[in-house]
Parts: sequence; C-alpha cells; structure tokens
Amino acid sequence: MQLVVLLVVYAAFGFLYNNVRGDGTTSVDYTAFTAQLDAGNIKSVYSQGSEIQGTLKKPGEVPGGARGATYTHFKTYKPAFADDGQLWAEITRQKVAVAAEPLAQGPGLGETLLVSLLPTVLLIAVWVFVARRMGGGLGGGLGGAGGVLGRKPPKPVGAEPGGKRTTFADVAGIDEVEGELNDVVSFLKNPDAYRRLGAKMPRGVLLAGPPGTGKTLLARAVAGEAGVPFFSASASEFIEMIVGVGASRVRELFAEARKVAPSIVFIDEIDTIGRSRGGSSVGGHDEREQTLNQILTEMDGFSGSEGVIVIAATNRVDVLDAALTRPGRFDRVVQVSPPDRGGREAILRIHTRAIPLAADVDLAQVARTTPGMTGAELANLANEAALLAVKYGQDRVTQKNLSEALEKVQLGAERPLVMPQAERRRTAYHESGHALLGMLQPGADPVRKITIVPRGRALGVTLSTPDADKYAYTEEYLRGRIIGALGGMAAEQVVFGVVTTGAENDLEQVTGIARGMVSRWGMSGKVGRLSALPGDTQQPYGLSAAPHTLDVIDAEMRRIVEECYEEACRTLRDHRDRLDALAGALLEHETLEEPEAYRVAGLPAGAGES
Repeated sequence: MQLVVLLVVYAAFGFLYNNVRGDGTTSVDYTAFTAQLDAGNIKSVYSQGSEIQGTLKKPGEVPGGARGATYTHFKTYKPAFADDGQLWAEITRQKVAVAAEPLAQGPGLGETLLVSLLPTVLLIAVWVFVARRMGGGLGGGLGGAGGVLGRKPPKPVGAEPGGKRTTFADVAGIDEVEGELNDVVSFLKNPDAYRRLGAKMPRGVLLAGPPGTGKTLLARAVAGEAGVPFFSASASEFIEMIVGVGASRVRELFAEARKVAPSIVFIDEIDTIGRSRGGSSVGGHDEREQTLNQILTEMDGFSGSEGVIVIAATNRVDVLDAALTRPGRFDRVVQVSPPDRGGREAILRIHTRAIPLAADVDLAQVARTTPGMTGAELANLANEAALLAVKYGQDRVTQKNLSEALEKVQLGAERPLVMPQAERRRTAYHESGHALLGMLQPGADPVRKITIVPRGRALGVTLSTPDADKYAYTEEYLRGRIIGALGGMAAEQVVFGVVTTGAENDLEQVTGIARGMVSRWGMSGKVGRLSALPGDTQQPYGLSAAPHTLDVIDAEMRRIVEECYEEACRTLRDHRDRLDALAGALLEHETLEEPEAYRVAGLPAGAGES
C-alpha cells in the first residue's frame, strides 16, 4: 500500500514539474513562424540563444493540429543556417517589439537543488506519514507506532507523581505467590543490604499460569510496593516485518530501564517470541529469533546488583526456549494458579469495594459455588451483578443479582426459544438424566440447579459444583463424571429409544476425560503406567506415541466410555420413577434449585457425596 502511494506521488511530481510550469505556449516549426511574420501577424518576440518566443496579433491556426485549434503564444527554434540579416530586416520593417537575454550557462543552484532534492524529501515525508497512520506492519520500522523515525522512548507506567499505584493490597487469593515476590520487593527497596552480603537478586522472574490468574496485576503490584518505575510491554509489540526492528526496541526498553534503575521491565505473553528455536526459518521466524536473542543478550548484560529486574508472564511454559529459562536468565519460575475458596472470597471483596452491596449478600457462599474461577472471571462476575442491578433499577447489588450473574457466566444468557412440546419433554428427560445420575453416583459433585430454559447454545442445563476445591481426582470420581455426562443421552435411550444431537457437548467432555485417564493418568491396564503425552499436551496423543500405542489408546477410551454408558442406562432403568418425577417437575416449573431437585428425586441433599 505504501509503495503504491509513493509511486503515485512521484509520478504526480514529475507531471507537475514537466507540465504545470508552462504558460500555454505552443511549439511551432520555424517555417510557421516566418509565415506569420510575412503575414504581418507577429506582435512581439523574445529571444534567448536559438530559442524564439513570441505573441501573435490575432490567433493563428495550429499547424497540423485539430481542426479549429488556434494559438496566440508560440515558441520555435532558429536553424543554424537561417539568414539572421534578412530575419532582422523583416522584424525591423514591421516594427515588431523585440527583447533578448544572453544564453544561460546552466540551471542555477536553487533550481538544481529543487529538482534533485525535492522528490527525495517528498518520498520520505509521505513514507513517514503513511507509516504513522497505519501504525504497524512495514511502517512500524520507520515511524509507525514504535518505529525508529519519530519514535518516542519507552516510558514507565504508573510512575507519574501522585499517580495511584497497584500494591499487594489490590491482589488477593495467591498469598504463596506474594511470598515469592516479597524478596524482589525487599531487594528493590533496600539493595545495599543485599550488596553488603554479596547477594544478587534473580535477573528474571517468570510468572506462569492460566489466563486471568493475575500475572500482570502481580507484576504491577511488585513495582507499586517497591515504588520503582515499571516498564510494561507485550511481546507481540516487538515483532515486525522488518528484521531487526524488534531487537532495536528491546535495546531501547532496557536502556531506558537502566537510566532510572532500580526498575522493573515487564514482558507479557513472552511465549510469543520465546518459543523453542529450531527447524527452518520461514515467515517471521528470523525477526522473532533476533528479538529473542536480543532479550537474552540484554539479560546477560546486567548483574543482579544493577537494580533492573525482568518479570515476564506466560501460560505456556512448556514451549519456551531452554536458553530463556536457564539459570542466569529467568532464575525463578513462580506458578500462579486459580485461587482456592478463601482466595476467591478475598478477590470478590476487592472487586466489590466500589459496589454497594445489600445486607443479604454472602460472598462466602458465592465463593463456594465458583470453584476453578480465576480473578478475572470473578471480577467479571461482580461487574455482571452490578449491571443487572442497574437494569432492575436497584440502588444496591443483591444476592439474587450475584446468583443470576453467576448463571449467566457459567451457563450462558437466557435466550427466548419456543420449543415444540415433544422436544421440550425430551429436553426435560435429558437434563433429568444428568441430574439423577449426579445425585446417585458416589463422590459426585452436588447438583445445584436444573433448568430447561435455553441458555447459550444449550436447550437445558444441569449445574453441579463441589462443596470444596479438588486438586486430585480418583478413578472412581472420573468415571462418575463420565456417567453423569452420558446421563442425558442414556435418558433419551431409556425413555424414547433413540438419541439426538443434544449430547454433542456431553460427548466432547466425555472424550476429554477418557483420553486423560488412558494417556495421561495411568488408569488403563493395557496402556499401563505411562504417559502418552510427553510433548505438547495440546495435541490429542502427543508426537512420540507409536501407531500401535494410538490404537490401544483408542480401544481403551472406547471401552471406558461404553462401560460408563451401560452403567448410566442401567441406573436410570432401576430408578425410572425418580427420573419421571424430575422430568415432570421440570416440565411444570422449568427450573429446579438444589433443595427442590433432591426433594422431588426423593434423595437427601448431597446424596452422591461420600
């Protein structure tokens, strides 16, 4: 795009220079000039060297031009063999006004500079303008956002006088991580105490964990607690089409951090440029690897006593290059995991500080029903509850708002859908199958809610959550999860004799659990106590499994799922009266909360728990 613009500008300049500077003068041959002179139609002439310009008394017809085309101002050149005396005598006789100048020796300095430099200056100006407007890509290297031309040096974030800083008071639910980072804060506050004992802080701290767990917030809190400048950049900002631009940006970033040391350099999503090197360099690999090499070089270029600490964040530690994670680079890896129940409650209190809460709000209860949620998800939950309160015209957020917001986040928003009665009945049995098996399976998570109100992509939803956080799962529990997930399909088979497409999401969940049992957790006798996923866990079976092993894994997954499906069908047949009672209640009320659901099924609340 930029190249096209430059070519157009250059062509336009050439056109203007060669054409616009003219004054409407028509070039004619010398014969036409003498003919007009013989006819007495020459008003005045001007001569410079062999060039003759003049004006006619009345318009003449353009020689060889279009019919009716005339001219008044003309230009011609006198041949070297023409008789000057005869021409001058005729001009004198007709009393034609004559003017002349000596032949110029060549273009002046000003004209030479204009012709030679102006196109180049225009090209550079247009390039920089277009690059800045596009803000990236090819222009990023020469004046775009973060380019070399016109680029502003990196500035620390949140270091302005009087600016509010993030501190550990704004972070909750990850106390063990705060403990790991307190050493960094202590060093930045009092580096002399460490220097006296010859101690050096890690050059780099790598925060690893799932998205939304608060890695960026933690890095800001470290800088806020220590009161030092905080330079923040995303790794993707260093990648450009022009090789070498990313490396120059890294040099600038570290140079600015050194000027105001002690300071913190934070690089988010470092796996964007820090992936393991190797293989052929295609596409943007050259630029990515040069940028990574520059980061490694910069980290080698300063000591732990210099006061610059690099903090990076990633959710894919397994793909990082070994040179990045070795001692001397990122010496310390801190795992940032989703918060436990107490941590979730503390996070909810932080995110509801600015939200007026009603007296019935129980954040401990909300924390109990949100296992596995990250800090970002809990912040979104609090905000959704506030939005609902505004929607209903309330002046405070109630427990009901929080419950509705949780359902919206976990299950999806309600969507109006008028289902035929037959399909509505099938959905009621489908969800009743999930719920009843969840109530009957030993060790299963309690059923919190059953609904046949369409939400998101689902026609109905059964919500089950544990009373306490779980970190390790038994084979019995995982089999119970598979049986519960297959409950919808099993109920349709038992009651209607057919199955529908409504079990699509259930089967995805079942497949994932069965694959983990067989290929990751050693719960298959045929595969044995081996992991078939030594490499990238995002791949179905890993890259190093032999074809025969893949066949065994498939067979074992199928065996586990089929056994669980038969168990689900058998259990539902044995408890058909409870299944019919739950489906009838759902058809009547559409939604059953936990106490009502267990009462209708004739079971004590939490019956499946052991």
